[in-house]
Amino acid sequence: MSTPPLVAAFYEQIWNCGKVEAARELLSEAFVFRGSLGAEVQGRAGFVAYVGAVRSALADYRCEILECVSEGNRAFAQMRFSGRHVGVFRGCAPTGKSVHWLGAALFQFEGPRIAQLWVLGDLASLDALLQANQAA
Repeated sequence: MSTPPLVAAFYEQIWNCGKVEAARELLSEAFVFRGSLGAEVQGRAGFVAYVGAVRSALADYRCEILECVSEGNRAFAQMRFSGRHVGVFRGCAPTGKSVHWLGAALFQFEGPRIAQLWVLGDLASLDALLQANQAA
């Protein structure tokens, strides 16, 4: 199965390129987001703030879709997240070192937009890597 264009555009435009203005065309007005790095946010503005916080702590931030399946109005993606730690992130001072972790994302679509997204990340391995980078 191939990745739905909406999912590919979401990661490429908003996360990888930082074009948060794309949220208007890709996300529903009442978009609900539950990310593994923070609390649930509702609406585009809350999500854009979340994106900004992550991208300011992790330069060169990338979301790589490893595999994606979709059925009806839902898609599920296996993900790899990465970036260079340049700002306080998960309570750790910046090290300038690369970090990465795996995760999964469950999308729900409403017409031509993403209505809900729930992301689960392997935070145990991320935190271990952050701590190892701090100690090095």
